[in-house]
Amino acid sequence: MRNVGKTLFAICLAAVHSGAAAADQMTRAYTSGDWSLMTDANTPHLFCFVTSEPKSTAPADAQRQPPRAYISAWPKDGIRAEVSFRMGFRVKKNAQALATVSPAGFRLFASGDRTYVSDSTRELKLVEAMRKGTTMTVAATSDAGAAVTDTYSLNGIGQALQKLQETCF
Repeated sequence: MRNVGKTLFAICLAAVHSGAAAADQMTRAYTSGDWSLMTDANTPHLFCFVTSEPKSTAPADAQRQPPRAYISAWPKDGIRAEVSFRMGFRVKKNAQALATVSPAGFRLFASGDRTYVSDSTRELKLVEAMRKGTTMTVAATSDAGAAVTDTYSLNGIGQALQKLQETCF
């Protein structure tokens, strides 16, 4: 994960998920299917992302914060599509997480409650698979040992990513 991106990502996500203050900092600019484009208030934008929540989770009674998928962009840094997943629990150290868009699987590494694609080439392949696919699963193990799998709809991801590029670059 790129250090500048990781730091800004953490700051923006903290703002996005902190309640009323988030409304002043990030705006829903577009929605397509199950994916939304969020932008900051700057012109030109410093940070944008598309996001979605899973349609289902197994086990359904998993104790955690709400999970989300993100594809983030930092126009100033030339970062167009950085994939991450908020699992909503601390991921077990050294446990492998996996994103799957049939038939391809993509290994993820964890940092706290988030998972990332470690290789930029694989990250681009995951984004391309997401554009072509219909569903994606993300599986990880919590530090308490619970194996959790989230299933995301990819309905609207292509249009949302197109709007991300048009709006933020």
